[in-house]
Amino acid sequence: MKHYRAHLLICTGTGCVSNGSFKIKEALEKEITKQGLADEIHVDTKGCNGFCERGPIVIVQPEGVYYQRLKVEDIPHLVKEHFIEGRPVEKLIFVPPKEKQSVPNISDIEFFKHQRLITLKNRGRINPEKIDEYIAFDGYDALSKALTQLTPTDILSEIKTSGLRGRGGGGFPTGTKWELCHNQKKTPKYIICNADEGDPGAFMDRSILESDPHSVLEGMIIGAYAIGASEGYIYVRDEYPLAVKRINLAIQQAEEYGLLGDDILGSGFNFKIKVIRGAGAFVCGEETALISSIEGRVGEPRQRPPFPIQRGLWKKPTTINNVETWANVPNIVSRGGEWFASLGTENSKGTKIFSLVGKITNTGLVEVPMGIPLGDIIFNIGGGIPGNKKFKAVQTGGPSGGCLPMELLNLPVDYQRLAEAGSIMGSGGMVVMDEDTCMVDVAKYFLTFLLDESCGKCFTCRKGIQRMLELVTDITEGRGTLKKLELLEELAQVVKDTTQCGLGQTAANPVLSTLRYFRNEYLEHIVDKHCSAGVCRQLFISPCQNACPADTNAAAYIAYISAGRFEDAMLELLNTNPFPSVCGRVCDHPCQLKCRRNQIDDSVAIRSLKRFVGDYFLQSGKFPKMRVPDTKLQHKIGIIGSGPAGLGAAYFLARLGYQTTVFEEHNVAGGMLAEAIPESRLPNSILAQEIKAIEDMGVEIKLNSKIGVDISFKDLMNNGYDAFFVAVGMYGDRSLGVEGEDLLGVFQGVDFLRDVNLGKPQYIANQRVAIIGGGNTAVDAARTCVRMGAKEVTIIYRRTQEEMPAFLEEIEDSLEEGIKLITLAAPVQIIGDNGKVTGIQCIRMDLDIFGKDGRRKPVPKKGSEFIIDADVIIPAIGEFADIEQLFEGLEVETWDNGTIKVNEAGQTSIPNVFAGGDVSTGPATVIKAIGAGQKVAESIDQFLFGKNNKTYPWRIHKPADVEFDMDAEPVEFSRQKPNRIPLEKRIKSFDEVEQVFSKEIAIKEAKRCLRCEMEVELLKEK
Repeated sequence: MKHYRAHLLICTGTGCVSNGSFKIKEALEKEITKQGLADEIHVDTKGCNGFCERGPIVIVQPEGVYYQRLKVEDIPHLVKEHFIEGRPVEKLIFVPPKEKQSVPNISDIEFFKHQRLITLKNRGRINPEKIDEYIAFDGYDALSKALTQLTPTDILSEIKTSGLRGRGGGGFPTGTKWELCHNQKKTPKYIICNADEGDPGAFMDRSILESDPHSVLEGMIIGAYAIGASEGYIYVRDEYPLAVKRINLAIQQAEEYGLLGDDILGSGFNFKIKVIRGAGAFVCGEETALISSIEGRVGEPRQRPPFPIQRGLWKKPTTINNVETWANVPNIVSRGGEWFASLGTENSKGTKIFSLVGKITNTGLVEVPMGIPLGDIIFNIGGGIPGNKKFKAVQTGGPSGGCLPMELLNLPVDYQRLAEAGSIMGSGGMVVMDEDTCMVDVAKYFLTFLLDESCGKCFTCRKGIQRMLELVTDITEGRGTLKKLELLEELAQVVKDTTQCGLGQTAANPVLSTLRYFRNEYLEHIVDKHCSAGVCRQLFISPCQNACPADTNAAAYIAYISAGRFEDAMLELLNTNPFPSVCGRVCDHPCQLKCRRNQIDDSVAIRSLKRFVGDYFLQSGKFPKMRVPDTKLQHKIGIIGSGPAGLGAAYFLARLGYQTTVFEEHNVAGGMLAEAIPESRLPNSILAQEIKAIEDMGVEIKLNSKIGVDISFKDLMNNGYDAFFVAVGMYGDRSLGVEGEDLLGVFQGVDFLRDVNLGKPQYIANQRVAIIGGGNTAVDAARTCVRMGAKEVTIIYRRTQEEMPAFLEEIEDSLEEGIKLITLAAPVQIIGDNGKVTGIQCIRMDLDIFGKDGRRKPVPKKGSEFIIDADVIIPAIGEFADIEQLFEGLEVETWDNGTIKVNEAGQTSIPNVFAGGDVSTGPATVIKAIGAGQKVAESIDQFLFGKNNKTYPWRIHKPADVEFDMDAEPVEFSRQKPNRIPLEKRIKSFDEVEQVFSKEIAIKEAKRCLRCEMEVELLKEK
């Protein structure tokens, strides 16, 4: 055998082939020959490597260097650098998402290192078209052992001992199935390999047939010997041409080597295999329908019993298993049933192959031990969700399976636990979904698929799926009702209980599982006519408007800006938001995350455009005013708290004609906007002007009026007010709960920022400051300390940087300003001397099991304590609602965390008292608080006048009357970025860092908008 210094192994699975792997092979061979390296470097094709979305893939052995996403033009440089100069080409090597350093060796890549390969042991190391390579890695040794050393009964015993369960559906014990067929008296007997893989997103069976076809043949031959079958069939769909080609070639090679056919290995055992190409009907994955198809009849299921082991193909005893099950058999026979049974869980032995697809960073084929937590597959192997999106659900088992939520990320993946959770293992499809997935739409998608694939034999399946699809469609298109939802659930259960075959019995699973875990989304679609994922197109104007908690029609005001009609833009903004300039600075801009322009280059700078319009009129002094009724209503409304929720509610109530009084305990209005956000982000003068505009609408603001101290809530209720809105926010800082918090030099985050904003002296200059927390308060405190001349500022956060809840741009700015960030660390003790802080002891954290929020829980790492020297400690780990004094003498229901219990309308347990914003939901964003104020204003109006289907003016959205060519190509220029003051200047003052757009830049940026709202108009026309 010729020896080479390097072997280049090229993946030729379907994924890589479709991306040009054979062209890469040709280019490599040509360049290697050109460079005179043909005697040193060998190029060979291998089966599927598994990391399918990274193809074409080439692995350099024996180094293990992993090249991915290769192009033909890369090859000359690769050959020269790696094989002549001895330098691996960094730009062609895998770089994990969110990291900068490449990982050259395949064994170090997270996608591979957590897997356990048994069925896929030959993955990427043999040429599937060469039987000699399979034999070189112990191929057909198990068959030799079975025919020369074991009896059929011995084999059955090993399979039963192994605990192997069918890998294609419900997981019936393989050994039991074989034994039952073995005991049948009728002959001949048949075995069938079910390779009719029809689940959307599943490609396990195809990959095994393409990459290691002889493992399937060997397993089938052993199974036939154990059962007493003389003929076998591989039923594979015609859409798998490469799999069909390679399995036929493998059969031919096995026959030539005497491993298949008559007198196999001289044992006297005869067995033949035929390949049957199916037409791709999903129902033919059901075993009785598959048998009908092989027999040349219509692929329809039949009633069971009798089962195929009794009356199967040609009415003879038949054993059917899927591709993965057969491929497991040689390993069990070679290494013993007890070895296999040592892997996995009590009821689910061995490993399982999954095709990991959907909203996942690492798409591909993975093999893991049974019982591995669901989250480990998705986040360790799969790399988590791309684009900093949140995980929402994963569907296992294909259309017959179920959708599992983030609360089940710790669920051990085995047959029993999946069934308990309302799903199934199935063949191994695993479709991951992120926050942009609508679960009602998911149910609709799979019902559409199943309706097309139903054979129509059963009335309950044929008409039941159709009616379920009609009901779900009504819900996604705004015609849903609670009565229809009740009917949908009842119908789904009937279909499940009364349909004949597995397809029909599980057809309701997409509905039942999404109702079980995501009922709130169905109710949102029905009650609120809203799709938070931004998928159900008939329920919103544009993705940006749909994502905005205040329901702002961004597409309209951006269109007006593009036309230079700034007053129209401002009026459109003021329709839903009284704080355009404030939100133009501090909003977390969920609208931009949903902007469809992201699919081209980058989102439209929606927040910056909002700020431009607000500042344009604040600077001109000609602030447009929203219309207020000339005649006031007699009802008086009291609002407790002048933050964005309270002032927002006052604004919308004033537009309805209500007399509102806002009570604020401090000497300045604005709540956390005024007290906790530094001037460098939000100048007080800007906030004051927008609050003044609300006062000019007739809203009264009483400062220095703390309810429960200056005046009791009871007295207020007897003072002529008809309804109240409690919007006091979250003002109490949470304690660290560690020793030393009472030392001099410890300041609570919100208190510190409030004192700075209100002008109280803080002695930070030349001090070493440690800040605990990862939210906006922590980052704001850190950046404030820098501007106050701190010697050194360090943020300590117990999770990773990616998990910090602070705005991404604020985190990046803080790092640029020299602030140190220590992640995965938590405080243990604050250290002091003579009553004053000298430092803080921390401990390193590891991320453990998943919490209900989908994040791994941080746990202390024993023995990892360390000390940070510090003169000032600022805990900023969150706030809590301090409402005990507020409601003194009144009975109001609260949650365990201290927030106020409210119903869907924001109503508390006291009928005429409403609550919203942070005090009812916990800490949230400014725009969510404004949205809460908007919603409660409507609820108070309906409480006082009854529900009368009134359409509130801020809910009326009209398309901007600005010409737009729907057929024109989007403008090509990239997103405009606001100017920023230089770093050296900004760290020495509280001047605003980000500057407002000029008029010319604002108009240019607005022209990047794709005008998604025009699509709704087209839908209406249809």
